[in-house]
Amino acid sequence: MNSLLILTAWSIWKMRNRCMFDGCQPAARPVLQEIHEQANLWKLAGAKALGELLP
Repeated sequence: MNSLLILTAWSIWKMRNRCMFDGCQPAARPVLQEIHEQANLWKLAGAKALGELLP
């Protein structure tokens, strides 16, 4: 659960930085997509708790 919380906060922070510095508009869909993609990578790297939370 902690891994998912950290991953979510990090993805939101990165979107915030893109909006602040690159002038993009905030959007939930790209953040959710990034969370999903990163979670899959973390699962492959051995984050067992994420494997239990996500399909």
